[in-house]
Order: sequence, then structure tokens, then C-alpha cells
Amino acid sequence: MFNIRKMLVMGTFGFASGLPYILIFSTLSAWLRDVGISLSLIGFFSWIALTYSLKFLWAPFVDRFSVPILNRYGRRKSWIILTQLIIIFCIFTLSSINPINSLSFFIFIAFLIAFSGSIQDIAIDAFRIEYADISDQGNLAAAYQFGYRLAILAATSLALILADNYGWSASYEVMGLLMLTGLIGVVISKKENINTQLEILNFKDSFIKPIKDFGSRYGFYLASLLLLIVATYRLTDIVMGPMANPFYLDMGYSLTEIGSVVKIVALIASVIGVFLGGILIKKIGLYYSLLTGAFLVMMTNACFSYVAISQEEYILLGSIKMPLKLSLIVGLDSIAAGIVGTVNITFLTSMVSKKYTAVQYALLTSFMMLPGKFFGGFSGLLASYFQEMSNLNYGWMYFYLFTSLLTVPSIIFIMVNKNFFINDKSI
Repeated sequence: MFNIRKMLVMGTFGFASGLPYILIFSTLSAWLRDVGISLSLIGFFSWIALTYSLKFLWAPFVDRFSVPILNRYGRRKSWIILTQLIIIFCIFTLSSINPINSLSFFIFIAFLIAFSGSIQDIAIDAFRIEYADISDQGNLAAAYQFGYRLAILAATSLALILADNYGWSASYEVMGLLMLTGLIGVVISKKENINTQLEILNFKDSFIKPIKDFGSRYGFYLASLLLLIVATYRLTDIVMGPMANPFYLDMGYSLTEIGSVVKIVALIASVIGVFLGGILIKKIGLYYSLLTGAFLVMMTNACFSYVAISQEEYILLGSIKMPLKLSLIVGLDSIAAGIVGTVNITFLTSMVSKKYTAVQYALLTSFMMLPGKFFGGFSGLLASYFQEMSNLNYGWMYFYLFTSLLTVPSIIFIMVNKNFFINDKSI
């Protein structure tokens, strides 16, 4: 039986990884829209999350150095502890800033959270890869995704409900306290595994050798196709991400309604999706799991276009007024996102050499996120353009139909690469 402690550790690390990312990439857009910031500026604000896409630039520091004093707990965990403490401090600082009066300082603190979060992710990814053999990475990925999905619940549902009832400052103060969850993972994890295969490189070779290793293992043609899959697989989710909360608000949903939908529906659906992803990999293999996830994301994202142009229906669950159509579509979208998250982590992990765990995984995840984050910065302009071309509702409909089509390239690249996935028994 797989070690429950390891699953719990990765769950807490997944939570600590997801919370700052969602607070910066998603929830802050609701805060900014709620106080009247334009869609275009909100879209450009999402470029702060490019720190996650460029983390390969500072990944060599994580591999080469550890944090003095804190390194008594392990090389990887020293970085995890330091970055979590910085994130906690910055979230509390952010909670005390009014974005209308001090937007520049607000952006700077948000940037520090994103930058620290990207370093934390490098250390956590390296820790996870070194924590178990490849045969158990699916289990670790599922546990990590479970924690990540709980963080999404906290950073969206709970944060929005708190903001609606007590204000944004109180909401972010609670989020700062929840970040302490990550430190629990450090405490309950056993002594960190020492990666005897890890090569400590000088800074010149920190990028060259991991890239050469990847190319030598797969060859130029196959490596290029794999990187194209990596770059396009999450394109739809990442590009439309900054506009999700502004869309809900523009459709007239209150912060509490949005939070209640996520609280009641998305958590259950996400958990189902996370573990369905692990089951799919075991049962049908990585190739068909990647295709299934891509088609599901494309279809569920397109469903939001229906929400934009249809009349909402409400049902009462006790004292909770739940928007029926939004609840159903958010649930389906969360299942798809959970499946894609687990499948994608397993896919990326399968291509990483333990000689270059932190740097190579950071390069792959950066390659995955950079195109989406770059184009995501223009998502506000795109949504505004469609609205000017038609009207508010049909503008959002066109926006979601357009972003759904961004999944098509990844489907084509996966199908072209079918023989690799079917024949490679290691994945």
C-alpha cells in the first residue's frame, strides 16, 4: 500500500502551492473588477503570473544552493520554508492596501507573492520527483492536485464569500493564515531524500545540460513535438483564467453566489476529476488520458458561452440561493480541470531526468505556461473587443467560444505523437 504520509505531505504542499497562485492569478481579478478596474488593465495585471512561466531562470539557484540555517531540514525544504514565510507576510501586507489609492504598491506586493510562489513551486516539484519512484508519481500527482484543488476552493469560494461579507482586507488576512498549512507538510514529512543522481551544475551549464539531456533522450523531432504538446495543452485554461471572475461579476452574480457555487459544486467535482485522472492513466494510458482531458476542457469551456446568453435559473439549498446553470457548468469544468491537472503533471514528470529534477521540470512547466500567460495578458482586450463588436452578453459568448478553440492545436499534436505514447512503456 502506498505511503499515506507521503500522500498527506504532497497534499499540504499542493495546497501551499495553489493558494498564492490562485489568489494572484484569479481572485485578485475579482477584487480589481469589484472596485471598478477595467478589463484591459486586469488582463495586463495577469502578467505578474509570468514569474511562474520564467521560473526556469532561477531554478538553478534552487538546485545549486540551500537556505542557510533552514537547510538543516533539507535542501528542498529550506526553500519551501523560506518562500512560504515570505508569502504569508506579503499576503497580510496586501490585505492592508487599497488598490484604488495605491495601485503601484499593490502590484509590487502581488509581484513578490508571485515570485516567491514560483520559487516555492520549483522546490516542491523537485521534492515530489525525488520523493518516490516514477511508478508512484501518479499517486503523488493526485495527492498534490487534491491539495491544489482545496487551495482553489479556499482562494476562490471562501475568499469571495468573506470579501462579500467582511471586506477584501479580512478575506486576505484569512488567506494568509491558511498558508500555514504548507508548513505542516514540512513538519510531518520525514527526513528529505538525498538525490544521489543530481548533478550540481555551474550557471552556464544549468540550462545547457538539461536541454541537451532532453534532446539526446528524445531526438530533435520528437522533443519538438513533445514541447509543442506541453506549450498548447493548457492554453485554453490559462488564457481565459484572468477573465473568469470578471465574467461572473458582469453576468450579475454576487461574490457570495460565486463563492457558494465553488464551495458546493467545484470542490466535489475537482476531487472527482483529480482521482479520475489517476484512474484514467492506469486504465487507458497517458495517450488516451491526454486526449480525453483536452476534449473535456474544450467542451466545458465552450459551455460558459451558453451561460453568457441564457437566463439563469435559481434553486434553494437550505438558505443558499444557487444559480443552477452556472453550478452545473462549473462542476463539469472542475471535473475536466482535475483530470487535466493530474494527467499533465504525470506527463511532465515522465519526461524529467533525476539528474536535473528542479531545472528540467521548471523548464517544462515554464514552456507550458509562458504562451498562455503571455496571451492571457491580452484576454481583457479580447473580451472588450468582442463586447464592442456586439454587446456584453454576446461578447462573452464569443470570448469563450474563441478560447475553447485554443485546445485544438494540442489535440492535433497529441494525435501526431500517438506512437510515442503507445510504445513508451515508462509512461
